[in-house]
Amino acid sequence: MPSRTPPNESLVRAIGTFGLAAAIINITIGGGIFRLPSNVASALGAAAPLAYLVCAVAMGLIVLCIADAGSRVSLTGGPYAYIGTAFGPFAGFLSGVLLWMLGTFATAAVSTVFASSLGLLVPALAGRMMEIGILVVAFGFWTLINLRGVSLGVRLNSIATVAKLLPLLLVAIGGLFFIDTDNLRIAAMPSAGDVARTSLLLIFAFAGIECALVPSGEVRDTARTVPRAIALAMVGITVLYILLQVVAQGILGDGLAQATSPLADAAGASLGGWARALLLGGATLSMFGYLGGMTLSIPRMVFALARDGFLPRALASVHATHRTPQAAIVAQSALALALAISGTFEKLAILANVSALVLYLGCALASWRLRRMSAQEETSARLAEAADKGGFTVPFAGVVPWLACGVILWLLTGMTRDEWLGFGACIAAAAITYVAVRRGA
Repeated sequence: MPSRTPPNESLVRAIGTFGLAAAIINITIGGGIFRLPSNVASALGAAAPLAYLVCAVAMGLIVLCIADAGSRVSLTGGPYAYIGTAFGPFAGFLSGVLLWMLGTFATAAVSTVFASSLGLLVPALAGRMMEIGILVVAFGFWTLINLRGVSLGVRLNSIATVAKLLPLLLVAIGGLFFIDTDNLRIAAMPSAGDVARTSLLLIFAFAGIECALVPSGEVRDTARTVPRAIALAMVGITVLYILLQVVAQGILGDGLAQATSPLADAAGASLGGWARALLLGGATLSMFGYLGGMTLSIPRMVFALARDGFLPRALASVHATHRTPQAAIVAQSALALALAISGTFEKLAILANVSALVLYLGCALASWRLRRMSAQEETSARLAEAADKGGFTVPFAGVVPWLACGVILWLLTGMTRDEWLGFGACIAAAAITYVAVRRGA
């Protein structure tokens, strides 16, 4: 069983509570929230905030488990490290595959919204063929940037991500003064099945913690910082999302369900054309930056799997001058581009969400398992010391993981048969790959 704090984990622990919370917010608020209000409204109408509350409860239980596991395992890798430590290398490998699937499908999903948003901002770029051209150029740009070295990619991505919060706050706060309360009246309560299916799609807007926690080996005082940062970030994100849905519904009414750019349309209807253009520009830049960030990070997972022998060794090659995994970057960008061209946002988002939920299920079980491992250890001085200093304690720790598992399994009932088959085929292929590699080792 791998150690939780190996002596060779020599990264500098420089990330504090606010730094980690900011990272979670930056990764979580990607491109989904610019499109999802219309999808949620088309399914639930004025009752759409119910899906946000369901997601908030689900994510609250899930993040308690992630925080508990994160306070006990300070290794780099986030959920990959938690699950691997709790259940061994095979479970750790599958969690790594799930992280890769989540990142790949999420990148493709957000890129489709990016292309359509750019077409709305610049009408000459509208249309299917132009959207495909935009996708090719965008993926090509970020691929070339990341081939040249990691520093340039990080700088450009940091500049782009600053643009996402300003337009969202403009709509969330400014739009409150233009709400028509008649648009918020619920005509009929939706069924539990409709809420489950809609919440399954909406999880896309909340996913991101699992990626932000990967650098856990560089976080100061893990037992305190991880849970505090998660709580701070998730409360802020949930409040912002519910405000955006309520404002968009209150301003657009029944028109929200048909809107292709719901938040931009709400901004235009309330504050004027300049606000719509600002929101479209901010959304486009935000999604472009998200695409750059994922082009930077996800190929490293391909590189790691190839380095460990689970993918062709050629994907683990590093450029002699730029020191970047160029083969992995090109292969991952080509795959994400192909998925973006062939799929729609909703289908890709659902596949990303399923990967995230199964990963969260593993984190919930890991939280339970790590707690049992700690209780069974003959020596637990480190955990005792953390508790004495005010370390994190999960309320109702004995039942939270099982409540989280129950909510996750309920959300997964919203999947269709074809989605289950596609996801199952990916997991089966991963399991076969793992067995083949281990036998050949």
